[in-house]
Amino acid sequence: MTLTTERLILRPFEPGDVDAVYEACQDEDIRFYTPVPVPFERRDAERQVLEEWPEAWATDKDYVLGAFRKDTSDLVGSHCLTKVSRGVYELGFWAVKEQRGRGYSVEAARALCDWGWATLDVHRIEWWAMTGNTGSRAVAERLGFTLEGTLRRRGIANDGKPHDWWVGGLVRP
Repeated sequence: MTLTTERLILRPFEPGDVDAVYEACQDEDIRFYTPVPVPFERRDAERQVLEEWPEAWATDKDYVLGAFRKDTSDLVGSHCLTKVSRGVYELGFWAVKEQRGRGYSVEAARALCDWGWATLDVHRIEWWAMTGNTGSRAVAERLGFTLEGTLRRRGIANDGKPHDWWVGGLVRP
């Protein structure tokens, strides 16, 4: 499955993407704000790209796509729709540090959400982010998510401490 936008190609990750995923996940923000192993080693990238993400696609639990620039083929981020419950999916994403601030995350996430509305039995898409992740919140707001609240001490981050989380929702148009 491939999605295209004006500037991006979104597709499932392939074996040749392992190094790009490994490099991206060396970023401190990705390691703090997303549930990746810390330290993130090359074998973690291999496990995700070669095993976990294909298995999630095969079982219809998690649709993970890499977003790549059309002009350079560089990885700009990872975007996923993860099944939470019947008709409810969660939008998740991270962006390569060097590619942030160019609107790629909004462009890719919009394409993935549009695909979800058209293809999956979705009536609600949720977005979750640890408070302080203002980049993720800005993307969600640009996509039209309604900030529905802050959950106090919702989860323990990679620093071993509980943190508050924002939650937002987007309902079928």
